Amino acid sequence: MELVVSSIAGDLVSRFISLIIKKYNSQINLEEKMGRLQQLLLRVHMVVEEADCRHLTNSKMLLELKMLADAMYRGYHALNTAKSQTLRISRVEEDEVSSSDSINSFRSTRRTAVSTYHSLQRALDGLETMVSNMTEFVLLLGGCERMFRSPYDTYLYTDHFMFGRHIEKQQVINILLQENPTCAPTVLPIIGTCRVGKKTLVAHVCNNQKVLSHFSSILHLNGESFYKTENEAFIQTGRTLVVVELTSDVDDETWQKFYSSTTAHIGRGSKIIIITKIQRITRFGTVRPVCLNSFSPEEYSYLFKVLAFGSTNPEEHPQLASIAEDIAAVLGGSMITANVYADVLRKNQSAKFWLSILKKYRYVVQSNFSVYGEHPKYLMDKDHPIDISNIVSSSTRVQLMPPHREDDSKKDLPKVMFGDLIAGSAILPREEFELVAWESRIPPYKKFLNVAKFFDEMSLHQHAVSPSKKRRR
Repeated sequence: MELVVSSIAGDLVSRFISLIIKKYNSQINLEEKMGRLQQLLLRVHMVVEEADCRHLTNSKMLLELKMLADAMYRGYHALNTAKSQTLRISRVEEDEVSSSDSINSFRSTRRTAVSTYHSLQRALDGLETMVSNMTEFVLLLGGCERMFRSPYDTYLYTDHFMFGRHIEKQQVINILLQENPTCAPTVLPIIGTCRVGKKTLVAHVCNNQKVLSHFSSILHLNGESFYKTENEAFIQTGRTLVVVELTSDVDDETWQKFYSSTTAHIGRGSKIIIITKIQRITRFGTVRPVCLNSFSPEEYSYLFKVLAFGSTNPEEHPQLASIAEDIAAVLGGSMITANVYADVLRKNQSAKFWLSILKKYRYVVQSNFSVYGEHPKYLMDKDHPIDISNIVSSSTRVQLMPPHREDDSKKDLPKVMFGDLIAGSAILPREEFELVAWESRIPPYKKFLNVAKFFDEMSLHQHAVSPSKKRRR
C-alpha cells in the first residue's frame, strides 16, 4: 500500500513540476514577444508620424501608409490586450481557489489567455512583414515635401487636433491642387455616416497652407444658401473652393441649376466639395468620392486611451489601462461619447471611479438592447431616442433625444453638461433639459446638443421595437 501511495505522490509531484516549468517557459516566451512587438511599434509609429508631416501625392504611397497605420493600431491593441490579460491572470492566481465559481473563472481566464497569445503572434507577424518591406517607402518619404505641423508631443491632449485620417486628408488635398480637366469645376463628394468627422476633415483641409494659397476664396454653403446661388452675392469671383453641406437628397434639376450658376460666377480651376451622408448624392461627383468610415476597434481603442490618460503614462497604471480597454469596447465606436467619457476619466484617474463608469455604461447598453434591440451608438446614428437612466444617479427615467444644431438651441431650457451627469455631480432640473454633450476643441468647433426628457415605462415601450426585429448582441 505504501508503495502505491508513494508512486502516486511521485507522479503528482512530477506533473506539478512539469506544469510549473511549462508555465514559466510560456511566460518568458510571452514577455519576449511583447517586448519585440513594442520595439516594432516604435519603429512603425515613427514612420507613420513622419508621413503625416509630408505632402504625399503618390496614391500607392498613400495605400502603403494606410496599411502601415492599420497594422500599427492592430499591434497596439494586441499588446494592450496581452498586458491586461496578464494582469487579470495574476489576480486570479493570487486568489484562493475555494469554489466552483473561482475554478470556472480561472479556466475562462486561461482560455482567454490562449486566444490573446495567438492574437499577439498574428500582430507580431503582420508588423514584422510590414517592417521588412518598409525600406522603399521610407526612402520615397524622404523626397516628399515637408508640411508645417507642430509635433504630437507639443499637444497635451489628442482632442486638440484631428486624430488619424492621414490618407483621407492627403487624398482631398491632392484633388484640390490638381488642374481641372475642363473649364467646369471639379466636384468632390466626401461621404460618411453621422458624426464620423466629415466636417472636421474639410475644416482641416481648408486650413492647409497649400490650399489657402491655391484658392483666392473659400465659400461655405448649406441649407437655404445652397438654393440661392443664382444670386451673385453668394458666389465669389476668382479661383474659389465651394464647400456644400447637403443633409437631404437633391434632384438632378436643382443640382444642375446650382452647378451652372456656380460655374458662371467662379474662376477657372475652382473646386466644389460636397459633404453628405447620403450615398445617392455621389452621382454629382466628377471624381471618385472620398469615403470616411468609422474607426476600426483597434484605432478607436488607441484613441480612447490617449484621450483618457492625457499627459499620464498608461504604462505606469496597468489597472487603469485595462479598464480603459473595456470602456472603449463597450462605447461602441462613438466619437462624441469617447470624448465625453475620456474627459471625465482624465479628471479622476481612480480605478474605483473608472470601474463605476464602466459598470454604468454597461447597464445603459443592456437597457437599450433590451428595449430597442440596438447599441446606443446605432440608435443615435438613426436619430432615435436612447435610454440613459442608468447614468443618472437617481431613480428617475431619462431619455436622450436626437441631437440638434447649435443654432436650434432651446434657449428656454435648463442646460446640463453631459460630463457632469456622467461624473454624478449634476443637479437635474425637474423638467426636460438641454444636455450639452460635447464642445469640439478643433475646427469647425461644433457643439453637440441633445434634449433630455423624463419618461415612464409606458412611453418607453411605445418606442420599442418588436423582439423579431431586435439585433443580436
